[in-house]
Amino acid sequence: MRRPLGHVARAVLSLALLAGIAACSNEPPNPNPRADVPLQTVPLDLPRYMGRWYVIANIPYFAERDFVGSYAQWALRPDGKIDDQFFGRKHGFDQPESHYAFVDTPVPGSDGGQWSVRVFWPISVTQLTLYVDPDYHYTLLGYPGKNLGWVFSRDPQMSDETYHALLARLDAMGYDTSRFRRVPQTPDQLGKPGFASPGDKN
Repeated sequence: MRRPLGHVARAVLSLALLAGIAACSNEPPNPNPRADVPLQTVPLDLPRYMGRWYVIANIPYFAERDFVGSYAQWALRPDGKIDDQFFGRKHGFDQPESHYAFVDTPVPGSDGGQWSVRVFWPISVTQLTLYVDPDYHYTLLGYPGKNLGWVFSRDPQMSDETYHALLARLDAMGYDTSRFRRVPQTPDQLGKPGFASPGDKN
């Protein structure tokens, strides 16, 4: 279901964004000994990087909380910008699919690894691509403060071995990986250890 952003919705989203930023600033200190090491982006073959990516895990935050079956769809535009679409079902698999659209701009000089994501004019946030495997099957995204992070895959299913290997990469980058929760992509994953469930506050 497409959710256009009218004036009221923009105001609400603005307040939610500010509240989310304030909440992030009040989080407990990151215990990782590499917490203060700046994140480094990786170069991307942008045309190859486009397409569908399933949200395997993230650090829960207000905008994606309570979503299941979520995924991103990226498409490179002729002007070099990226159409960024988010799909997911809020509160459960029996709910209608929601759809939010954004526009991203690769930052010059970053080899495609840093994007400026326009949430709505004039608000933009920085998104960093921290890792992509040689086959462009898995990718890790983050934000400079390490208070937000994502594990994406081309496939909605990921083995525990692969997931923990990707968490180990995030740990090496200075993330507090205990904060990551897996996003259910199928109903049987609801309630399993390590998976987020609709209504969770963590």
